[in-house]
Amino acid sequence: MDDRNKPIGVFDSGIGGLTVAGEIMKLLPNEDIIYFGDTARVPYGSKSPEVVTQFAFEGLRFLIRQDVKLIVVACNTISATCLDELCKSSPVPVIGVIEPGARAAAKATKNNTVGVIGTERTVKSGAYENAIHRLNDRVNIYAKACPLFVPLVEEGWLENEAAFYTARIYLEPLKEFKIDTLVLACTHYPLLKKTLQRVMGPNVKLVDSGEETAIEVQRILREKDLEKKSEVLGFHQYFVSDNPTKFVRVGENFLKRPIDPINVIDPQIN
Repeated sequence: MDDRNKPIGVFDSGIGGLTVAGEIMKLLPNEDIIYFGDTARVPYGSKSPEVVTQFAFEGLRFLIRQDVKLIVVACNTISATCLDELCKSSPVPVIGVIEPGARAAAKATKNNTVGVIGTERTVKSGAYENAIHRLNDRVNIYAKACPLFVPLVEEGWLENEAAFYTARIYLEPLKEFKIDTLVLACTHYPLLKKTLQRVMGPNVKLVDSGEETAIEVQRILREKDLEKKSEVLGFHQYFVSDNPTKFVRVGENFLKRPIDPINVIDPQIN
């Protein structure tokens, strides 16, 4: 097969990576996409670096076996833990979501005061602080782990009172620092955008990495002459490791398009 006609692989710990996949679908509607969400083992953010790395390599190997031309690691926890190792081990380009998200935050802030919310592993790594400071070392960054957001999203509780009160408890301390930009440093979190904006107020810009990551995907495809030339709309195939019914229910509500076909696989043996 012509490499340009091969699909793009997107890997996440669960449903959150659809926020990135959705932006790729908008920007590159003719590209085929294979999405894998490790729903049996979500969340990754509270797990050790060794376990996250093990799961990441299993997801990588699964997508490589699907003969993809590029892999998007649509998981901040993996991107913060072992992205360099994945890049070195992969026969195809691998991109993460931290650098694109950092670029978006550096562009967005007007008062050089940025909040970062993510999983425990992402926040502990300091990956966003380092990436943003490489772009602008004058930015003051305040980071906070919000571990309950991922299970809320996986359950589909995006705008109810449980989501609102959880968000208020997590985010009220950040408001005291007068941040004007809040980085959603987990690809699950954009599904909570309406609730997070309600808590933070209209003057705080919420930044997620999806749009910037899609732009990065397009840049790499063009640079390596891997962009699909067909005018036919892309075919999207989904794989999960557990509970496809919940994935379809929440995912279709977010994407506003059918999630079909969907397959359940064990990444350890597939």
